[in-house]
Amino acid sequence: MTRQEEKAALRATMRRLEATLSPRYRKTADRAISAHLTAMPEYLAAETVFCFVSVREEIDTLSILRHALEAGKKLCVPLCREKGIMETRLISDLSCLQKGAYGIPEPPADAPAAKTDDIDFAILPCLTCNHAGQRLGRGGGYYDRFLSHYRGGTVLLCREKLIREEIPVEPHDYPVPWVLTELGLYEDGTPARL
Repeated sequence: MTRQEEKAALRATMRRLEATLSPRYRKTADRAISAHLTAMPEYLAAETVFCFVSVREEIDTLSILRHALEAGKKLCVPLCREKGIMETRLISDLSCLQKGAYGIPEPPADAPAAKTDDIDFAILPCLTCNHAGQRLGRGGGYYDRFLSHYRGGTVLLCREKLIREEIPVEPHDYPVPWVLTELGLYEDGTPARL
């Protein structure tokens, strides 16, 4: 089995598992993840934050987005321009987000662009990951391309029940130093401080 086939099989397994998570567990886990994240010193110190806008089964990031804006941070979110290509755009209000081509809430096309080098802290999604920060996304490659150019602080959000230690990786897959679940923060695979 090729790595691509392994990834496809794991994606299918994780989507099935994700669909079985109870709404109560999701809500409780998401609240804990949000609370942990907004207490991280790296997040608190960041002037410019990049965060995904959640959809469907993903961890709900609405409270994180609100917190960043209320804390006076510059907030940038993804704008998908074409298959696999994502731009980071600044927003000052969540009401500007509208469903984009993939059903993901996005900023308008004329929202100001944020330079990758200006982002202090990035919050990324995954379908699953391991505690060491190797991630499996949903298959579009958007965040791997982002990570190939980004060198700032980065955290993956993942519910603990979706963590899998065996993640098939390829040379273009970039690990992320921090993984945050409802149980806490992992740094390079080791439970860390909050």
